[in-house]
This record gives sequence, C-alpha cells and structure tokens, in this order.
Amino acid sequence: MCNKPKYQSINNPGSAEIKAWVNGVPFENEAKKQLNNIASLNFIHSHIAVMPDVHLGKGATIGSVIPSVDAVIPAAVGVDLGCGMVAVKTSLHANQLPDNLYGIRSAFEKAVPHGRTKGRNDRGAWHNIPETVGKVWQGLQPRFNQICEKHKKISKSNHVNHLGTMGTGNHFLELCLDEHQQVWIMLHSGSRGVGNRIGNYFIELAKKEMERHQVQLPDKDLAYLKEGSDYFNDYVEAVEWTQDFARKNREVMMINAIAAFRKTMDIDFATDLMAVNCHHNYISREHHFGKDCYVTRKGAVRAQKGELGIIPGSMGARSFIVRGLGNAESFNSCSHGAGRVMSRTQAKKKYTVDDQIKATIGVECRKDATVIDEIPQAYKNIDAVMAAQNDLVEVVATLKQVVCVKG
Repeated sequence: MCNKPKYQSINNPGSAEIKAWVNGVPFENEAKKQLNNIASLNFIHSHIAVMPDVHLGKGATIGSVIPSVDAVIPAAVGVDLGCGMVAVKTSLHANQLPDNLYGIRSAFEKAVPHGRTKGRNDRGAWHNIPETVGKVWQGLQPRFNQICEKHKKISKSNHVNHLGTMGTGNHFLELCLDEHQQVWIMLHSGSRGVGNRIGNYFIELAKKEMERHQVQLPDKDLAYLKEGSDYFNDYVEAVEWTQDFARKNREVMMINAIAAFRKTMDIDFATDLMAVNCHHNYISREHHFGKDCYVTRKGAVRAQKGELGIIPGSMGARSFIVRGLGNAESFNSCSHGAGRVMSRTQAKKKYTVDDQIKATIGVECRKDATVIDEIPQAYKNIDAVMAAQNDLVEVVATLKQVVCVKG
C-alpha cells in the first residue's frame, strides 16, 4: 500500500501543479495567489514545490522551489542573491564557556561589520579593507570586471567593502549549543550590496524585455528572461558569480568570528569537526523529471540525499543541522527557516521591548526596539515547520543560541 504524500496538491486548469509541504503550518491566501500566478507561466517544468516556511514575497513566494525550462525570473531569485547559512562545530562544551557571555558577543560585533552603511563610522562595511579580505576579492574580481564590461551600472556597487560583512534584517551571527552541549558557531548572510545591485539591475532589464515583446503577465514582477535572449546568459553568469561572492562572504566572516572567539577563550579548541555552507536564495542548473532545467530556490535549501543543510529558527528559537533525504517531489529541497507570519512593520506595532526581553531569555543579545521586528513571535513555530517536512530531511543536530548578533 502506498504511503500518503506529505504535501498538499493544488491544481488549477492550464497551470502547473503546486505541491505544498504545509501540514500544520500557516499558509496565507496571498501566498497561494502568488504561487498560482507563477504556476500559470508556460515555462514552469513539472510543478512548483512549496516549503513549510512559505510566505508572501515580491513577485515570487518565499519558501518556493521553481523549476523552469529555457527561462528564468530574476525577481524570483531576488536581490539577496546567494543568501545562505554557514555553521561550524567546535570541540568546546558548554561548561567551558565563561559565565558571562557579553565578552563573546562584543568580540563578534567587533570582528564582523554589521548593520547599515550610513556613514564612515558605521559598522556596516569595511572602510579600511583588511589584507585577508583583499586577497579573497582578488580571486573574485576578474569575473566581476568581465560582467561590468557589458553592464557598467553593476560596477557602481559595494563589493569588496562588503566582503566579510553581515548586513541587516534577519542576518545574524550566533554561538549555539547542540543537544550534547557542544558549541557551534553559525551565521546567516548573502551577497550584500553587489548582489542587490545585480538583482535589481536584471529585474528591470527583464521588465523592459516584457514591454518590448508585449508580454502580458499576471504580475509585472514575474518578468522573465528567455534563453537565447539578449540578457539571459549575462544574467546567469552574473548570478553564479554573485553566489560565489556570497559563499566567500560567509567564509570570511566565519574565519574572523572564530579568530575573535579564540581571543576570548583561555583554552585551545578545534573547529573542524563539522562544517556546512549552503545557499537558500539562488539558481541552479539541475536535472529533474526527465529534463535539464533551472531551479530557483527562493528561500529554500537543496536537500539531496545525504547532503547537509541548515534550517535556522527565529531569534530565541531552536535551529537545525539537517541531512537531505533526496525527495524528488520537492526537487531535493527543504525549508530555509521558520518563515514569517507577520511583516516587520506589524511586529513593531504589536510587540514591545519587554516582549523581546521575555522571548530571548538566556540569550546574550541586543534587547531593544531595533530588533523587535525579529522577535520569535513574528515567525512560524519552527517545530511545526520541521514536522511538516520530515520526509524531506532528517535532523543531525539541534542547536539553541546562547549569543546572537543581529544585523
């Protein structure tokens, strides 16, 4: 007897099927409408897979996996190209940490620029490029220059001064403990200013292409580039470069965070027990259901059989290191986090600093009005999200943060 699939199936005449892993979690009507718009496009391959952290996005739904043949939707990939996670397991145990963790938080904050770049004294970017950052940029720069030769507007972006920096919003750097009280370092960030510039630039080019060819769309943000068109190859090349930048960005931050952490500790420790570095906002060339296609994971992690990934909870909640089960129906994917249930503006109106303090008991972090929009109550319950996708991944480690630095 066949097991009943974990996903809900949505079928609309003339559209691709939508398979949604949303049992036991909120699935807003606006997100459903947005998914239906995407499913109506004639280049969608097989079906769209929807992860349990699904919520409304710009153009495309966050928490969706969109396979396409001969076309890509720049707004579906978004502007935080290559955004993702990295986590490192150390040999330290909880009882080896100091009683007061403020020193570790302070060391992290000094080692990894974060926040917005508003002025020369702001911590959002490098103002004197460290030698180590400069060397990493040297490896990225030649391809970037080639892209800028054809698209000069892209060059006017923060790139090397954002390499090794965190950014804002839900980006973070954390010290965590797993269920065995082993210490982990984990962070979340993407391609920063250069990814934003490239993403927005090609979104606008795609919209102009739709106007030029008089293509009617259910949503203008679903403007796409067809394979063989003027900008298709340039876009794919730019996105692939930006994903490399994002991965290197996380690696640089992790190196600097580990070095800062070491300076706060009186004992030596190893950091090579386990490491995971994964995108959750990107495009990939893959083969599914008999066809080569472009898979856009908009807030989703690749979870091929045996592949490690990271699913973070909200600030104050648990996070998970997972191993993919290789579920073909999800295009070998899983969620990228808990997923928001309310906007940042709604969270700021509904909750107070006292609410934030209560929600982050036991976590050394900022507890002020600037982070209320990241309060755990603004997100779905991460345990429900994990239960909804237990046919997509298995849990390798369960982490709980004890230090959190928000962007």
